[in-house]
Amino acid sequence: MDEASFIAALRTLPLHPGAQDLRDDCALLEVGSETLVLTHDAIAEGVHYRPGTDPADIAWKLVAVNLSDLASKGAEPLGVLIGASLIEQSEGVVEGLREVLERYQVPLLGGDTIRPQGPPVFGCTAIGRATVTPVPARTGARVGDALYVAGTIGAAMLGFQAGDGAAYLRPQPMLSEGRALAPLVHAMMDVSDGLLLDASRMAVASGCTASIKLDAVPFPAGMSTDDWAAAVRWGDDYALLFAAPADIVLPVPAVRIGTMLAPGGHPLLLDGAAPEGSLGYQHS
Repeated sequence: MDEASFIAALRTLPLHPGAQDLRDDCALLEVGSETLVLTHDAIAEGVHYRPGTDPADIAWKLVAVNLSDLASKGAEPLGVLIGASLIEQSEGVVEGLREVLERYQVPLLGGDTIRPQGPPVFGCTAIGRATVTPVPARTGARVGDALYVAGTIGAAMLGFQAGDGAAYLRPQPMLSEGRALAPLVHAMMDVSDGLLLDASRMAVASGCTASIKLDAVPFPAGMSTDDWAAAVRWGDDYALLFAAPADIVLPVPAVRIGTMLAPGGHPLLLDGAAPEGSLGYQHS
């Protein structure tokens, strides 16, 4: 069973309304006058990081990718729970957690530990408080909206290829940018599995077609044009992708990369045509 089939099967289970039919990265839970935003991601050796990676980098990435989901909802982080595999140099995991939690002023709430027989897996649940209602979702994009990216696309790919891994292993969740954008956007999500795949997901959820211009995408300075096609499919960028009125006055730096069109034969157009091949990373 692949990822899409597994999620489809999960939709047959009793779901809380806040699960949003499992079509978003976060769940919403109303508690009194507040709305909590909850998300969970796991990372595994050989999939999300190379064997031999500094444990402090593993810990940073684990927390950061979850905080990025909160950023895409404009949420204020309240705390995280960690599921940690006990590995050699687990003290490095603790130090990495200390670094990222202090950097973003997020407390640890608890969690669990295991000692796996195979490759280690780490999990994180992040809990945040919504700062605006309605909370931005994938589903709100409208025909005629401009499609924007805050951040860059492709830095993680370059870092991975170069072996230094700074952008790949230590992403910077755009929490303040997400809170500034949340009251203004119609739809927002972070770019984790590739710009094309995530834009396609937003388009499907919103009943639109996302039309993107490749040369408008904010690639890192100096990236070769030969790498553009791979960069928009690679993922791990944790930029913010959002749809908003074309005349919006943006409160943060962002680049318009396209337009949301009326639904057509394909949910995504790249330079006017449906892109060929894989759009991004999916677990098979």
